[in-house]
Amino acid sequence: MKTLYFDCSSGISGNMTLGALLEIVGNENYLIEELKKLKVDGYKIEISKKIKNGITGTYVDVILQEEHSHGHNHDHEHEHHHEHRNLNDVYSIINNSTIDEKSKDLAKRIFERVAKAEAKVHNKTLEEVHFHEVGAIDSIVDIVGTAILINKINPDRIISSIVNDGYGFIECAHGTMSVPVPATSEIFANSKVKFRQIDVDTELVTPTGAAIIAELAEEFTTLPAMVTEKIGWGAGFKDLKIPNVLKVYYGNMQEKNENFVVMETNIDDCTGEILGYTSEKLFQNGALDVFFTPIFMKKNRPAYRLTVACKKEDMFNLQNIIFRETTTIGIRYRFESRTELGREHIEIDTKYGKLKAKKVTNDGETYIYPEYESLKELAEKNNIPIKELYKLEELKAKGNK
Repeated sequence: MKTLYFDCSSGISGNMTLGALLEIVGNENYLIEELKKLKVDGYKIEISKKIKNGITGTYVDVILQEEHSHGHNHDHEHEHHHEHRNLNDVYSIINNSTIDEKSKDLAKRIFERVAKAEAKVHNKTLEEVHFHEVGAIDSIVDIVGTAILINKINPDRIISSIVNDGYGFIECAHGTMSVPVPATSEIFANSKVKFRQIDVDTELVTPTGAAIIAELAEEFTTLPAMVTEKIGWGAGFKDLKIPNVLKVYYGNMQEKNENFVVMETNIDDCTGEILGYTSEKLFQNGALDVFFTPIFMKKNRPAYRLTVACKKEDMFNLQNIIFRETTTIGIRYRFESRTELGREHIEIDTKYGKLKAKKVTNDGETYIYPEYESLKELAEKNNIPIKELYKLEELKAKGNK
């Protein structure tokens, strides 16, 4: 399982992320060529090596080619050129580019985290917020560049250390701010990020960095057992008593068996309507499977065993739904392993119309499994028995996109 592990012991910023991921990808031109697809002018990227407390890392500087501009995070005069760019303007820039869709979606999700935090801090709607952090070119380059490199690496899992920020006060566009700055605090509060302050008197986490790690990382823990293939070192702008670098490990982690949970509970005092409704709610909230088994309980009562399969991260939410919606007062659970076949969703052109199906691969062989709702729609539209559609020659072939 290809894994990225972000060591944020010295915080995280947009350009530190770019530096670390560039070292893993190993191709600076790839990033520069992809960013040209944004069709945004007024900047150039300088990529260099910087030494931080004896550690060499890659430093990415987005230099604004305008009057009064001297580099990444170095001065604030250039902000006035961009202060009227809001989230929708940024979305338009991303949507109108020819960057791949996965990178567009990831970049927009990261931007949305920053925008929501800024809106909360300034008590405005998303549409009303005009702010430097999302609007400025360096943020666009940092966030879109990160999305491009992440999708180039294409890891199966992204994990992070606990995120360290400093303390004290810094000067920014809005005046003097305490660390963590308000936008960073709100991004963390609206995510699963585990963070803390350490004894370094400055900002270590920028709002852009906070949004990146909040969106990317699914877990915040110590480095898991993995075989490391590469380490990327991203250098920050500051010289501190600790090395101002972001370290990103890239390697192979053995699949953890503890991610798949099976929960069960026996219920003898609940109506069929309530149980049916509960099943719908569980599926809507991420359950992978829900089913009922008829059982007999004490005093010969006919009853049902409710079984729910889910991912570990959804377990507590789904338990809460079961407790809220049914009469049970206890739920058993266990962690199990499972083998999953690779699959992709495809559309097959048939003489009756387009048919949605799953294309499943196993040991070099391919199987096509049509989607029931799509079969039903075609059967009704063409007034033919659904069983005839299962005999279509196209299903016996390998399927076409």
